[in-house]
Amino acid sequence: MITIDPPSSFATALSTPTLTRFLNRARTSVGVRGQVDVLLANDPTLRHLNKTFRGKNKPTDVLSFPAPSAFAGKHAGDLAISLETAARQAKPYNHTLAEETKILILHGLLHLSGEDHEIDNGEMAAREATLRRELRLPATLIERTNASPSEKPSSTTKKASTTSKKPLPRRVTSAIQSNKKKRGSK
Repeated sequence: MITIDPPSSFATALSTPTLTRFLNRARTSVGVRGQVDVLLANDPTLRHLNKTFRGKNKPTDVLSFPAPSAFAGKHAGDLAISLETAARQAKPYNHTLAEETKILILHGLLHLSGEDHEIDNGEMAAREATLRRELRLPATLIERTNASPSEKPSSTTKKASTTSKKPLPRRVTSAIQSNKKKRGSK
């Protein structure tokens, strides 16, 4: 499920049903089982989450929160995406906000599936490139941040996404649950 909190001017550029359809297609393509909730938020929210869970006091584009293994069959985890950062990132690549948001969703799903471009030997980059073509998306995050997508990311590469083993904070999950109740879903 896609939740936009707080409501923003960026939301008018996005179709929640279209993003939800993409999320489900991408989730299937990546092989992630269970529901994934996506919070589309602003930079202050992502800064707070990044500081709380990673000790980094700066906004980021996407954070992945895998569900505890006890819930993994029904709920794979949560993603938090900054629409402000996505809009800034989209501009130099001539992407729409919707395209950039889809790229971030795919990238986050790969992290939920256990992939990590910061420690692998380019496997996540290769898989993301393949899935990007399959899902008809423009250049992936890893391709954009690395000189060559086949090279292992260097330690100086700006971290494009992160994975946290901790669940989303209660304030974030409350916003997601509140939105679910408004829509009448479980």
